[in-house]
Amino acid sequence: MSTEEAFAAAYREHYWAVSRFVARRLNGRAHEVEEVVAEVFSVAWRRRGELPDPPLPWLYGVARNCLANTVRGMSRYRRLLLRLGHHEAAHRTQTVESPDADRPGAWVHEALARLSPNDQEALRLTAWEELTLDELAVALGCGRSAAAMRLHRARRRLAAEIERLRPAVSVGWTTGTDVCAGGDKHA
Repeated sequence: MSTEEAFAAAYREHYWAVSRFVARRLNGRAHEVEEVVAEVFSVAWRRRGELPDPPLPWLYGVARNCLANTVRGMSRYRRLLLRLGHHEAAHRTQTVESPDADRPGAWVHEALARLSPNDQEALRLTAWEELTLDELAVALGCGRSAAAMRLHRARRRLAAEIERLRPAVSVGWTTGTDVCAGGDKHA
């Protein structure tokens, strides 16, 4: 049996077992389950020459590694959301587009989308992928100083876009310590 035939047989026989394995660990979140299972079989295809007999335990090992990557990615995403929330808390204001806005912080994503692809990549690699400056330089294919400058400029442009897009209406927290031009406090 050729390696392609062995892969096809493993896929047919074990797709649902791998899907259930992943679904149990991701609490059945269908979209993420499909992505992880696709990654498992993508790895299996690339390494089809190494498929053991029986392949299922090996596929479970690959699935565990793919799950670990997914969980790390979700954890980075949650930390990013927390940082966005902390930014709002630090300024004692929570701004939203409207009282019925269903995605707090969506304007940050809109600001990011307005940046050049190179700026977006530098910011995503450091914020989402948590790359260090040295790692960013390798990923971007440039020196450390150039990477630092690109990141600095991207952050500056993102801050400018956020300020430009920030909703005019502030909804939520008030500090009660707002100061008038004359120095008097008002609530």
